[in-house]
Amino acid sequence: MTEIPEHLLKRAQAARDKAATETGSPDSAGAPPADSRIPEALLNRSKAAKEGGGVAVAERVATGVVAVAPNGNAPIGTGPGGHTQRLLTVVKSGSIQDVKAVPVDKVHTWPHLLGPEFVSALACTAFLFVFSWFVNAPLLQAANFNQTPNPSKAPWYFLGLQELLTMFHPMIAGVTLPGVALVALILTPYMDRNPSNKPEDRKFLTSIFTVHLMFWAVLVIIGSFFRGPGFNFVFPWVEGIFFEL
Repeated sequence: MTEIPEHLLKRAQAARDKAATETGSPDSAGAPPADSRIPEALLNRSKAAKEGGGVAVAERVATGVVAVAPNGNAPIGTGPGGHTQRLLTVVKSGSIQDVKAVPVDKVHTWPHLLGPEFVSALACTAFLFVFSWFVNAPLLQAANFNQTPNPSKAPWYFLGLQELLTMFHPMIAGVTLPGVALVALILTPYMDRNPSNKPEDRKFLTSIFTVHLMFWAVLVIIGSFFRGPGFNFVFPWVEGIFFEL
């Protein structure tokens, strides 16, 4: 048996006094007038608790059992319609709990990104090892220091830079333009902060990368197939192709 706390009794008494003041005085039997704002079920429960000398407390949260008043009246905790649902069964958790675990579409770099990249690097290395075992590289004869090949071309991945050297000053072609292009590619993700992964939603980023790729591809194609002896401009369908892998 557990006694009702003193502060709850005072609050209940103050509420009854306020209701009696607003709606009228109680009758001679001590019952409030008919238009009292206190529900009848609450008055009956309070009366039963006073007559029984306390309130029987059960483990309602853990077991769902509703305590019964000592005088055998209706179970304590029932609502106006006799319902005995627990509070947590009718109140949504979102209204009383602060849910901090918000689902996001991000994953950790390790192992979700670096793991597959490492496996891909191993697969590419194994493929190149096996491929070079069966296919010989198209190497030329030993270099002759007394005779320079004409035309003398850089490897294909540097032919774009060599083509720029024929058009601009070495400082501009070798440092300024490549540096500006690399810085622009580095800053592009910060200028286009669209989180979408769809190309149609990333038009700015796609345009920047496409322009850079096509500009470099055109320079490599010109240096590979349209440059002949003396690195002069020629037509490959007339003069032939002066390029070897």
